[in-house]
Amino acid sequence: MTRTAIVTGAARGIGAATARRLAAAGHAVAVLDLDAAACADTVAAIEADGRVARAVGADVSDAAAVASAVAEITADLGAPTILVNNAGIIRDNLLFKMSEDDWDAVLRVHLRGAFLMTQAVQAHMVDAGWGRIVNLSSTSALGNRGQANYAAAKAGMQGFTKTLAIELGRYGVTANAVAPGFIQTDMTRATAERLGVPFEDFVAAMAKEIPVGRGGTPDDVAAAVAFFVGDDAGFISGQVLYVAGGPKA
Repeated sequence: MTRTAIVTGAARGIGAATARRLAAAGHAVAVLDLDAAACADTVAAIEADGRVARAVGADVSDAAAVASAVAEITADLGAPTILVNNAGIIRDNLLFKMSEDDWDAVLRVHLRGAFLMTQAVQAHMVDAGWGRIVNLSSTSALGNRGQANYAAAKAGMQGFTKTLAIELGRYGVTANAVAPGFIQTDMTRATAERLGVPFEDFVAAMAKEIPVGRGGTPDDVAAAVAFFVGDDAGFISGQVLYVAGGPKA
């Protein structure tokens, strides 16, 4: 069945891979990011496969922008019943060096953004008697040096997810979280640059600590999201799936 999906932070990386995966499954996908123009490549790739996608620009931490974006998506593609809250940023630093602005920015995008997006679409899911919410957490939720803000945000995503599962389950809506480990994206490339390490060396070093012996790819995460979105996952809710090449939590 064709449904309307929204994937936030979908211009690149995990979000783009997820948008393509959901489109391949037959869903119409709103590719949402801060700048609609940045979504052009993702949309073009989906349309090249004969699928339906629209680029949407919105700051997920801005309530008015979110409301406008969801209204636009609903009018253009139909009421959204799939939401993937993937939008995120990093502002890494050790606690004693971290500014209030860097703390606030990370929690605002991850947590406030997921809250506003979910609040904006949940009525459509309730009306349909069916919905799928997938929130992106991270292994950093377990704690990670230099990421007090990011770790707090990603741990918060797990609590948010479990509460959504409790509140919305009676309406046919499931909520789950995917928690990636080391994934090769622009974000991890930026981390390598911050550390002054060539990205290839950074990937190799990280892979040595991963039981399956390699870094993850955006497609690895997209596959997990697609599982939670499917009809067969209707009795799975409030769960956190670590996609990390080995045991976590």
